[in-house]
Amino acid sequence: MLAVISPAKTLDFESSPKTNVSSVPDFLDQSELLIERLRTLSEQELSSLMSISPKLASLNRQRYHDWCVPFSSENAKQAILAFKGDVYTGFTLDQYTSKDFDYA
Repeated sequence: MLAVISPAKTLDFESSPKTNVSSVPDFLDQSELLIERLRTLSEQELSSLMSISPKLASLNRQRYHDWCVPFSSENAKQAILAFKGDVYTGFTLDQYTSKDFDYA
């Protein structure tokens, strides 16, 4: 089963990951093109484009400038571990086994 859920506004790249299992995202080339374009926008333009607050636009602008490939444990984290929204608390990741992370 595949489920599509909304990404969270709050991200945690500070805590250590609970697994070493990772993968390279699909559409990485397209992501790089998108990031390059987003980096050219001001905070005001991002706020207007995404209908987000100036504070969130500022945070996202910094995230776009920090984004780099190749990914490593120092500059990236599995999305399920990085996202910290209401939807993600239901995953009870502290109970995941290595097999669960492989499947996810």
